[in-house]
Amino acid sequence: MNQPPAALEPPPAPAAPIEGSPAAGASGGSLARGRIGTFDLVFFVVAAAAPLTVLAGVAPFAIGIGGPGTPLGYLLSGVLLVLFAAGFTAMTRYVRNAGAFYAYVARGLGRTLGVGTAYLATLSYNLIAPGVAAGFGYFASTTLADLTGAEVPWWPLATLCVLGVGVLGWLRVTLSAKVLGVALVLEVLVLLVMEFGVLSDRGAKALDVTSFDPAVLLSSGGMAGMFVLVIGAFTGFEATAIYAEEARDPARTVPKATFIAIGFLALFYAFGVWVLMGGFGTAESVAMARAADGPQLTFTAAEQFVGRWLADSMQVLIVISAFAATLAFHNAAARYLYALGREGLLPRRLAAVSPKQGSPAAAVVVQTVFGLVVVLGGALLGADPYSEIFLWSNSMGVLGIMIMQALAALAVFFFFRRDRRGMPLWRVVVAPLIAFAGLAVLTLLALWHFDLLTGRTGAVNAALLVPLPVALAAGLAVAARIRRTDPGRYARLTEVDVERD
Repeated sequence: MNQPPAALEPPPAPAAPIEGSPAAGASGGSLARGRIGTFDLVFFVVAAAAPLTVLAGVAPFAIGIGGPGTPLGYLLSGVLLVLFAAGFTAMTRYVRNAGAFYAYVARGLGRTLGVGTAYLATLSYNLIAPGVAAGFGYFASTTLADLTGAEVPWWPLATLCVLGVGVLGWLRVTLSAKVLGVALVLEVLVLLVMEFGVLSDRGAKALDVTSFDPAVLLSSGGMAGMFVLVIGAFTGFEATAIYAEEARDPARTVPKATFIAIGFLALFYAFGVWVLMGGFGTAESVAMARAADGPQLTFTAAEQFVGRWLADSMQVLIVISAFAATLAFHNAAARYLYALGREGLLPRRLAAVSPKQGSPAAAVVVQTVFGLVVVLGGALLGADPYSEIFLWSNSMGVLGIMIMQALAALAVFFFFRRDRRGMPLWRVVVAPLIAFAGLAVLTLLALWHFDLLTGRTGAVNAALLVPLPVALAAGLAVAARIRRTDPGRYARLTEVDVERD
């Protein structure tokens, strides 16, 4: 699409602020209202980011590629996402829809691109959930072997994970929030113990301020690749808006939870990586991260500065972290399926809601079945659960979400450009444009360095990139057909705001 987004078609007329009244008759029923508070939302999105998995599994690679300036990379990524969130959450007052991304894009850039984004979003979230479940199976299998000597194949464990999150997804959403909250607290505690051990041993020597010198970051030859890994560590924060229909006072809850989540992740990642590097000395830690056993850097620090028990605890908690992330992405994926079913963009049966639990029951079942197909199909084909199922599905999903974030940032600008509705210029015009530019650049970098995400090159990467444009094109084609054959229905697409309609 070479023409400006606004030229695609006139966007839907801006909605009035959503106040008060309950929804009327959305197809299949409505999700339970007013159940989710601010910290429930924070647990959902931070658990999806899986901070322990990031600091123990991804950060060593980022350090090896980005060098001494990696902690600053995490902070700058957080700043960029705060700019994105400033505009994104400003639209929460006008868009309250479980299919958050596509509803935002439709309001700002037009229904056709909104429907294309709907299909892209559904594919992206539904790819990540079973991929992380396969990762759970891998981590659980290796942990059992390391700690007990028991040899258990990965796929039965991954199957149990898929079924477990399916049950939790069916039940009240607040139960999922409690499970994720416990998992998140454990992840944070074990990392804080490691950091305390490093600081107790090394003192001020562990805090090398040159890591936050922009010149150090810019001098790194691997800065672009490092940012690809770093920005992916925040994936999931945008899901706060997905739960707007179920949140208490969403006009306040969603923005507050979004900023808390981004701020926490940025500071927690930056401080954790900074202390981890300082434990061995900045230069030495970079060399260690680039060595053959570099991926073990965080576990090495835990054992050296605290004890073997902490390294073993981390290994167990990574399994719990993977389960929590699977649950978080399962819930997000199910809500996209529900929202598209409600719009008639997928079979309307997907909009069926459990009367007792208030959950998107049909969508939960479909997402669970899809997860089982991926896990069991991968096992039958002999696929590696980590290097193939986990990395490949997550790489596609994360890239899809990055594309949607960039589109959503641009949509915010176009939504508010003629009427800021009393919002500050910086929040709804300046910040979204800066965020769009930054996210667009990072998306292009992710495409250029896709091998860092997948661990593959050539034809494999080309094949992995195909589903994303296909999903987008399918959505555009569906929207064009509806526009041609049923203009009235087309005019109503992405207009479901459950508390207004």
